[in-house]
Parts: sequence; structure tokens; C-alpha cells
Amino acid sequence: MLHIVNKSHLQTHSLGSCLRLAKPGSALLLIEDAVYAATTQGASASGIAGALAQLKVYALQPDVDARGMAGKLVDGVTPVDYAGFVDLVTEHPNNQSWL
Repeated sequence: MLHIVNKSHLQTHSLGSCLRLAKPGSALLLIEDAVYAATTQGASASGIAGALAQLKVYALQPDVDARGMAGKLVDGVTPVDYAGFVDLVTEHPNNQSWL
């Protein structure tokens, strides 16, 4: 399953809900303001740091760049471009967007 989160962990509880319900081995793609959760500053508070042991976590690089967070992703988070986003969606037959 691919989980897609677009809101910051400071805006909504979507990321927290996703992390509680995602099964080990699932993939998580952070887009838009959710990329803040994957930064060295936000990873602990958002729960991403703890989730890296069970989930494969990705961040959309254009959104990371647009928010001035380039080079600030926590180790273990994989940046992907738009083509990588499409690849993730096609690799995972089930997708869940968290609003």
C-alpha cells in the first residue's frame, strides 16, 4: 500500500493517523507541506523518525525544494521526482490519500 500525505503534521492529524494505521512494509509519500515532517527538524515530532524502521518513506523533491528544505531531509527518507511519484503509484496497487 502507498500512503500519500499532503498536510504538515502541524496543520492536521492526518500524518499521525496514517502512521498509526500503516502496516509494516508499506510506503509513505510526503508531498506539499507534509515534506516538513521528513526534515531533520521535524522528523522526531512528526513520528517519521520512528516510522522509518517499518515504512519506506519518500518525499517529493520539487516540494522539498519549493519550501527551502533541500539538503535537510532526515537520513532514510528517499527523495523522488514527479516520475518517481508515478512509479510509486504504479508499483503499489492500493493507494490511500490522507486529507
